[in-house]
Amino acid sequence: MKIRQGGTDDLPVILGMLDGAVEWLVARGRTGQWGTEPWSARPKAVERVGEIVASGTPWLAEIDGVPAGTMTLTPDPTPYVAPADEPEVYVHLLVTDRRFAGLGVGAALLAHAVAETRRQGIELLRVDCYAGDDGRLVEYYKSQGFTSTERVLVGDWPGQVLAQRVPPVTP
Repeated sequence: MKIRQGGTDDLPVILGMLDGAVEWLVARGRTGQWGTEPWSARPKAVERVGEIVASGTPWLAEIDGVPAGTMTLTPDPTPYVAPADEPEVYVHLLVTDRRFAGLGVGAALLAHAVAETRRQGIELLRVDCYAGDDGRLVEYYKSQGFTSTERVLVGDWPGQVLAQRVPPVTP
């Protein structure tokens, strides 16, 4: 697996992965996270993904040259989460192409987020996620070293903000 820095040219690939995740969730009756419509079919969602990608640094994990997962790191949280009182790196749009599920793509991207946070000399890495249904997504982030901090409610969408301290490398 190789993780490469992306750019706005990767927007179609990122939207394709998000669309695939919606399809997978809908097929399992799990529509609370992202609804039933593909991201690419919702103009406001496409615009928001474009804004996130343009304001941050998208990263793509590739397996044998095929995009397998993505995330975008920004210095600011999503609009419904209050900024931290210190510099932070915020994970947005973490998604794995379902063809590569179970291969550790998400874990590799999150490990890269930790390394990138440390490289920037920042000690706080945060993310938010869907906290409804069985809570498996929150548990996934906890298994990756994050700790739950605050709950958020956006309309009827229940979310959880999670944080991870990233200590500097000691010589």
